[in-house]
Amino acid sequence: MTQSYLEWLARSQPDFIHLVRIAIFVVMAWIGGLKFVPYEAESIVPFVANSPIMKFFYARLAPEYKQYMNKEGEPVAKNRAWHQENRTYLFANALGTVIIGIGILVLLGSFSPKLGFVGALLAAGMSFVTLSFLITTPEAWVSHFPYLAGSGRLVIKDLIMLSAALVCLSSSAQDLLRSKDPQLPAGRGAALIGSTAPHSPGAPSTILQQGARH
Repeated sequence: MTQSYLEWLARSQPDFIHLVRIAIFVVMAWIGGLKFVPYEAESIVPFVANSPIMKFFYARLAPEYKQYMNKEGEPVAKNRAWHQENRTYLFANALGTVIIGIGILVLLGSFSPKLGFVGALLAAGMSFVTLSFLITTPEAWVSHFPYLAGSGRLVIKDLIMLSAALVCLSSSAQDLLRSKDPQLPAGRGAALIGSTAPHSPGAPSTILQQGARH
């Protein structure tokens, strides 16, 4: 019985990758949609304002924003006016649109390897930029390593998003290679299950052997 479950799990790898794509889409669509809401737009100001590659999107330089940060869901007219002048909401709306677009591309990877490849590549790049906030954002830390503040604990979870995006990127790359050579197996799990010959620990798998020719 254990063997049959293991074989089912191995064969199900492509299906699980589709689930990863769906999960990325749900997170991207949800978070991207929230970027159109003022409290979420304001919450990313410390990350953007302190980032050397993103701060030019704002009109005001760090750390001026610290005087105008609202508590989540708390509308303070003076602070909202400052964020309006800072282009906080304009940038967040544009970012939300991009995030939703990336999520859609990742989801479409279940049907189009090319679109999925582009989406996964963008998702991985976005996660890499997000993780850089751990270096550039003072609010990410309570004091110093390893004491992450609330915003830092949120950012570090993008390691999971980065890893998931790379899994989808690899899957789309396999699909693109398979479109050129249909004889390639449907996935690593299928290659292992489909072969009854013993596999020595040091020998490369079938898909790696065939993929190396490309």
